[in-house]
Amino acid sequence: MRSKIERAQRGPSGVEVILGALLSVVIGAVLGAAYLSVKPVPAVKEIPKDAAAGSVFYIEGLHDSGQGPEAGEKLRTLAAGGSVTLTETELNSLAGEAAKPQPSVAAKPGDKAAPAAAPARAIEAGPLNFRIHGGLLQIAAPVQFSAFGFDAKLIVQTWGAFAKRGNAVVFEPTAAYVGSCPVQRIPWAGTAILRRLLVPQPVPDDMAAAWSKLVDASIDGATLRLTTQ
Repeated sequence: MRSKIERAQRGPSGVEVILGALLSVVIGAVLGAAYLSVKPVPAVKEIPKDAAAGSVFYIEGLHDSGQGPEAGEKLRTLAAGGSVTLTETELNSLAGEAAKPQPSVAAKPGDKAAPAAAPARAIEAGPLNFRIHGGLLQIAAPVQFSAFGFDAKLIVQTWGAFAKRGNAVVFEPTAAYVGSCPVQRIPWAGTAILRRLLVPQPVPDDMAAAWSKLVDASIDGATLRLTTQ
């Protein structure tokens, strides 16, 4: 009892003050990130000239349904070991095809019953969208969050270029946002968040096979140049 009275008279120790301050900073950062994540991002054709500093916008890459067959042929060429160049319309055609549900196969007599449909996930990402601008590749996707009675639809987007790491060609983000939250500023977590939200699970076999053959990837004007051995 005496120790409690003495402690009350002395007040909190220096360690307790520091821990309390750190906890306050962490809680504030988490709440701030959560707020920015669900803050709507305007979809625009171009960045407004009077946009305030730090404002986040989303510019969608071009679509052209007529590019599908040509884009598919280029993907097959890449998988076979050939080098190709892809426009953003072709990239978006490939992304649209990859996002389509696979046709179901009719059951045959004696086949086992099909497994029950998987329950809805807390995080559902829509089709990827690509845009090439200013020497960088933009990768974006609409993401639906549904958990604990909370629903939010937001845009996840990143910009970057390509680099070699060992024998692999990788995409290196220079900026990334979940909603209006700049996740590239979150140490250690930014890359993991982007991979979880933007990389399809699992990666289609043909795309994985094609990518494994790359020795270089670069932005050349308005195209993505993919070079194989």
